[in-house]
Amino acid sequence: MARYNSIKEVFKYCKLLSPYHQQNNLVLQRLPWFISTKRNMSSQKFTLPERFTGSESSVWVEYIQLALEQKPLNLGQGFPDFAAPDYVTKALAEIASGENLLLHQYTRGFGHPRLVAALGKLYSQLIGRELNSQTEMIVTSGAYEALFSSIQGHTSPGDEVIIIEPFFDCYEPMVRTVGGVPVFIPLRPRKPAPGKPMMSSDWVLDPEELASKFNSKTKSIIVNTPHNPVGKVFSQEELTMIADLCKKWDVLCISDEVYEHMVYKPYKHIRMATLPDMWERTITIGSAGKTFSVTGWKTGWA
Repeated sequence: MARYNSIKEVFKYCKLLSPYHQQNNLVLQRLPWFISTKRNMSSQKFTLPERFTGSESSVWVEYIQLALEQKPLNLGQGFPDFAAPDYVTKALAEIASGENLLLHQYTRGFGHPRLVAALGKLYSQLIGRELNSQTEMIVTSGAYEALFSSIQGHTSPGDEVIIIEPFFDCYEPMVRTVGGVPVFIPLRPRKPAPGKPMMSSDWVLDPEELASKFNSKTKSIIVNTPHNPVGKVFSQEELTMIADLCKKWDVLCISDEVYEHMVYKPYKHIRMATLPDMWERTITIGSAGKTFSVTGWKTGWA
């Protein structure tokens, strides 16, 4: 970074990485310091730690570069195509230009008190129980960190983590990095109703196959509903089937619900934590980025 003489130059490179510029087909420039660092990795002393060996680069590293070169329609990355609400962007503008300088300084490590209080109030209504925002809510650097911390904090080497296919590509390396063993189970297509096209709801878990994945080594299962990339909204019956197995085998459910507010009639989002005896064994993850179409702000919670 010392090679750049002004903050403007740094912003120039950051700007090129934004979804807006990627969508507008600008060429993604390789950052000089990244190339230098990668070249120096040839030294044995600077190779990756053993826990990272075997992990491949995120598919987005390749896909973004291909998109820039071939200019296809981007149906990949999970950011909304609608504008952020005015009240969200105006609130940021008021804070940025306001006189309260403390709003730009360090705050409580688990999330600003006003933010966690607001989240606690909202989710108390959504989940149907009174939450203590100081002990039962945490703000993270995007939902990604909430996922990573949940897996890091609850997975020991050899623990098995069930992952439903297809899945957000980061689930698997997060599990492997801590020595966990990913166990995969696919959503399988069922025959749609006569005269009806196949819908996202026609992709289902096979009950017997799912049950076979649970055993004494199973530590957690990652459930993504509404689902990315299929778009499936898991039904009450499907979530109950998963919940019953979690209770039988004493398994934690990491419930990735970042698309919770993007559900359209006749479907309804069911929160895993609302099912009987699942509150104590569920980590619910949400995202301001997905909800308000501000994914670059990297604000999530659990």
